[in-house]
Amino acid sequence: MGISSTSPIFSLFCVLITLFMIFHPSLSATTEGFLACVTSYDPNIQVYVLDDSSYLPILESGIRNPRFYPQFITPISGPRFIVTPSQDSHVRAAVICSNENHIELRARSNGHDYEGLSYRSDVPFVMVDMFQMHAVNVDVEEGSAWVEAGATLGEVYYNIANKSETYGFPAGICPTVGVGGHISGGGFGTLVRKYGLAADNILDARLVNANGEILDKNSMGEDLFWAIRGGGGGNFGVILAWKIKLVPVPKTVSVFTVCKNLEHGATQLVLKWQEIAPKLPDDLYIKLLLDRSHPVVVRGIYYTINATFVSLFLGGSPQLYDIMERLIPELGLRREDIQEMSWIQSVLYAAGFDPHAPLEVLLGRNQTGRKQFFKSKSDYVNVPLTVNALEGIWKVFYDEKAEEPHMMWSPQGGAMDRIPPAQIPYPHRKNLYQIEYMVWWDKHGIDAAERNINWIRTLYDYMEPYVTKNPRASYVNFRDLGLGQSKNGTASYDEAKAWGLKYFMGNFERLVQVKSKVDRGNFFRSEQSIPVNLFQE
Repeated sequence: MGISSTSPIFSLFCVLITLFMIFHPSLSATTEGFLACVTSYDPNIQVYVLDDSSYLPILESGIRNPRFYPQFITPISGPRFIVTPSQDSHVRAAVICSNENHIELRARSNGHDYEGLSYRSDVPFVMVDMFQMHAVNVDVEEGSAWVEAGATLGEVYYNIANKSETYGFPAGICPTVGVGGHISGGGFGTLVRKYGLAADNILDARLVNANGEILDKNSMGEDLFWAIRGGGGGNFGVILAWKIKLVPVPKTVSVFTVCKNLEHGATQLVLKWQEIAPKLPDDLYIKLLLDRSHPVVVRGIYYTINATFVSLFLGGSPQLYDIMERLIPELGLRREDIQEMSWIQSVLYAAGFDPHAPLEVLLGRNQTGRKQFFKSKSDYVNVPLTVNALEGIWKVFYDEKAEEPHMMWSPQGGAMDRIPPAQIPYPHRKNLYQIEYMVWWDKHGIDAAERNINWIRTLYDYMEPYVTKNPRASYVNFRDLGLGQSKNGTASYDEAKAWGLKYFMGNFERLVQVKSKVDRGNFFRSEQSIPVNLFQE
């Protein structure tokens, strides 16, 4: 699903932006000023404007949700300029020139912001697309790696595995996610119960601040270094690179995937999962996926609910089997259900690849298969759901308004329990598990979008009595504008509490203090950014 530079949509896009520029001459002056400024720093910086043939292909390359494809982005909401830096100084020039010409700037690592805020806005802006800055330099002796912000998780895992069989990194399962944004929001993956979040394992960082200065951990200071590790992307500067701490993994790990439907005891298994998953040994992670089966026509349309248990165990098959037999024999796990493999093969497995596939599949920046429209929301649970609560979820899942409804329940406990909630901005440590709600659909048009989005809102509303309260918590990397938003980052401190407290809880206040100190002019902002409180010093 793409747009050719010769297509009618592209032509209309160009006509509309031209008319907009004619009737807003100040923007023409901004365009000339920005281009002249960037060129003065380095004539080789790559900058694209709408009538460049590469503009739309670059814009589209990092759009993961067709809801935000260019044909659904007006000329006003798409980027005025796309800068594709290849070195730190290019990012610095983009920030300085954006500031001097009073035009906003947003950075995109690989486009996985759930609401597309790295590449769309309601005002003209510069998009700094980091895809050319994707180097991963692994130092096995030190147990660390410097990773540029445009690298994907797949590139990180690939490069670690090429240097060591016994090191890994605790980040997400989707290999096309960009490192810059992922770590900025926390970074949740299969090693979370053993080593915490990706952001818990950061040793250093480089960023460009609102003044165009390139800072590292020492020069940015303790508060800013704290804020960027989980305080959400696009709030405090443009991340150039992270220095990550590699974590030990055994040469052999074990995995299994077991699916049960309602007719085979799924409800009771979900109840048992809630009881044991957060309390398992740190080496064992079992997430739970819930979905509705495709309809089977037998005297009408029949649906059921599938509960799929997906595991990673940092050890061998016999030990994993013994743990499961002792703690949840009801699952009916067989020895032949368990596969032993290397850690990097488990990365392939978790991402949906054949674990014996060439590791090079991790280097692709774009997801394979069809791109579907989707909407996501999130929650946290600190009291196990009852049978009645689960049966209510099944009823919502049976509603045919949702084309492909899903829930993913990710256990916490282990290391997450031991890390203080204020150590980094991610505060949701003491909950049993995290929920991601997701609905996917293929049909185009406003009606299909509204129908599916209304469905996920219905499920989210239904869950209110069963999840965290005061505030109802959410995960910033599952960004959700339904929690509240401002017009272009202009929210007051009190207005921003609508989403800020849900994402960051007691850490929101400190994030505001840091923001008010390091970006007092609110240069880095978005519809859900951390606000500046002008009454704070």
